[in-house]
Formats: sequence, C-alpha cells, structure tokens
Amino acid sequence: MSARRSPLTPEMNVTPLVDVVLVLLIIFMVVTPQLEAGAAVELPAVLNPDKGEENSLTPITVSLTAQGALFLDRKELPRAQLVEQLRAAHEKDSEARVVLKADRAVRYAEVRGVFKTLQDIGFPGISLQVVDLKKN
Repeated sequence: MSARRSPLTPEMNVTPLVDVVLVLLIIFMVVTPQLEAGAAVELPAVLNPDKGEENSLTPITVSLTAQGALFLDRKELPRAQLVEQLRAAHEKDSEARVVLKADRAVRYAEVRGVFKTLQDIGFPGISLQVVDLKKN
C-alpha cells in the first residue's frame, strides 16, 4: 500500500520583507528629528506669530540654549568664533537670512544681545523662531 503524497504548494516567505520594512521604519524614526536645523531648544509659544516667508533659500540658523550655549546650525561654537563665521557667511552672501532660535528659559537680555550682534554684522533679515499656540 503506497501513500499518495499531495503535491507541494509554493509559499512565499514574507519574514525577510517584514524585517527590512521594520529596519527602514526605525531608520526614518531616528533620522527625521535630526533634520531640523539648529540645536534642540524649547521655543517660546505665541498666539499670533508673523507669517513666515516662503523663500527657497535655506536660512542660517543660530540657536541659543537654556544653558547659554550658541550653535551655528548644529555646531556648538564659542561666541567669538560664531561671530567670525557669521561675518564670513555674510561676506559670501550679503542677502543671507538668519533665524534665531532661543530657548524660552533664556533671559530676554541674552536673546537681545545675540540679535544685536546679528544686526551689527549686517544681515538684512533676522527672524525669531517661535511655536504657534493655535496649532497646539
């Protein structure tokens, strides 16, 4: 008596596909927060912020943390070196825009001092980045 075997049916193994998709998801979750320009600061919230300009040019981002550290984009610099690099950037492009991100725990006098430094260098437009309370 011979037992008849049923023919084998091919099955697709989706485990490697799921593994790849999960790895890509984790990579995007880690990389996406890093895309924000400047240092991570807790921005002040306002009710009626000015409308942002839709420029195709990427502005220079200067960040001031609660501890008083200054960042040019994502690179921490002492104040003298920051001013030197900003002067060089202004000489290269006199129409460059600057965004100042200051932590809300920073005293107004310190923020105003950095703002004044940016004005003294000669940047034509300096914006203060804030969070819109209406969107939260």
